[in-house]
Amino acid sequence: MGGIRINKINCFRCVHFAITWDMKFPKACKAFGFKTACMPSVTVFQSTGSDCMAFTLKQGIKERQVLSRR
Repeated sequence: MGGIRINKINCFRCVHFAITWDMKFPKACKAFGFKTACMPSVTVFQSTGSDCMAFTLKQGIKERQVLSRR
């Protein structure tokens, strides 16, 4: 894909994902303790160069559902 990466981690399905009241930074990661304007997994990838290591699937969400929506 020529350097463009499609993020495979869906933060909406992670237990650490949170919505904030901050209009400039509406999304947050409770595991790493930061707020961001984009998806937290994108910020983690841009900062570290690797996928988010803190992703934890919420209870009640089947792994099959996660894989089918990627």
